[in-house]
Amino acid sequence: MASAATMMLRTATRRSLMQISRYSSPAVGTSKMFSTKYTASHEYVKVDGKIATIGISEHAQSLLGDIVFVEVPEVGDEIEKGESFTLVESVKAASEVYAPINGTIIEVNESLEDSPELVNEDAEGKGWFVKVEMSDESEVDDLMTPEAYKVIVAEEEH
Repeated sequence: MASAATMMLRTATRRSLMQISRYSSPAVGTSKMFSTKYTASHEYVKVDGKIATIGISEHAQSLLGDIVFVEVPEVGDEIEKGESFTLVESVKAASEVYAPINGTIIEVNESLEDSPELVNEDAEGKGWFVKVEMSDESEVDDLMTPEAYKVIVAEEEH
């Protein structure tokens, strides 16, 4: 049987862990922070506040095959939801990349100019295309969750 001191220590530890988890959990209303959403045309958006990192999904890069060129847009360019904002070329095909949201490009992944294969190696990580300051953060709500996107991908594979 545990001693009274051990029981008190366990209770204090549990309370501390509960407080830590309460503070480390996202607050109500911040569900868009650090979330990833997808489009049916296989672009992804990683959201951090008003900033959206955009690229093509892991599934899209696998369909394209070895990527040999990524047209890198300019910082300051405006992108419009549903409109093409860049081009990806692979050994199989050239494919336009469509803006999943409206906004202004604030950063581009210049590494893709010399190393387009980064998209194949890490499409949803080091292979990102642009970072955009969103015009309207609520547009992200129109995009698919990872779970919904997995369903679309599974349907395409059959």
